[in-house]
Amino acid sequence: MLTATDAFLWEFLGTTLLLLLGNGVCAVNALRTSGGKGTGWVLIAFGWGMAVYVGASVADVSGGHLNPAVTVMLALKGAVSWSLVPAYVGGQLLGAIFGAVLAWAAFKQLFDANNVDEQGKVTGANSETGGIFFTGPAEPNNLWNTVTEFIATSVLLIFIAFGPTGGELGPLTYFGVAFVIVSIGMSLGTPTGYALNPVRDFGPRLAYAFLLPIPGKGNPNWGYAWVPVVGPMLAAVAVGLLAAL
Repeated sequence: MLTATDAFLWEFLGTTLLLLLGNGVCAVNALRTSGGKGTGWVLIAFGWGMAVYVGASVADVSGGHLNPAVTVMLALKGAVSWSLVPAYVGGQLLGAIFGAVLAWAAFKQLFDANNVDEQGKVTGANSETGGIFFTGPAEPNNLWNTVTEFIATSVLLIFIAFGPTGGELGPLTYFGVAFVIVSIGMSLGTPTGYALNPVRDFGPRLAYAFLLPIPGKGNPNWGYAWVPVVGPMLAAVAVGLLAAL
């Protein structure tokens, strides 16, 4: 029987890997001295999809949720005990923060170099590095961006709830979910950066604002921070209630 400690620890580890690799692929694409700078949206979409597969597979003991929206949807469906939900979410949030810190550590020298040009002149480019860690909208309309996050997250949750294994997460489902993430990124991702996951956005946003010593870093944009939390959680409630019928 899964205990709260098991849920916390495995979700922490899996979400750490998710954010390390997910934030890492964004850093590869964005930082000036990266060998993959400018490789674009397709790399990011595949990178996040594979990051989900790695993190969820490692966290298989707890079901590899890595996402409060998945946990709450499955709890509403009756597949997860509500008593375990706080442990799941706590592990996911702390794992997301730690994964972001590890991603920064892996690219520390590149962040330092990103803030200067080839002649050593400070450019201020690190003011744009927030997007490596957290999402931001293409157009600043929080209501419609919440709608977009709701729709995109619903696609993910419907696949998990009604897909091949009917809500029973496991290795086959993780592989399928990885490609659903890629599909969502390519098809629905650019309006909001497709958080789909409150802790995937909020954890790294906290780390960026308060923990990461990136020279010349930008604003964490707290005015938008509620959107990638509320949109996915509304989708969790909607799909969870539908699955419980």
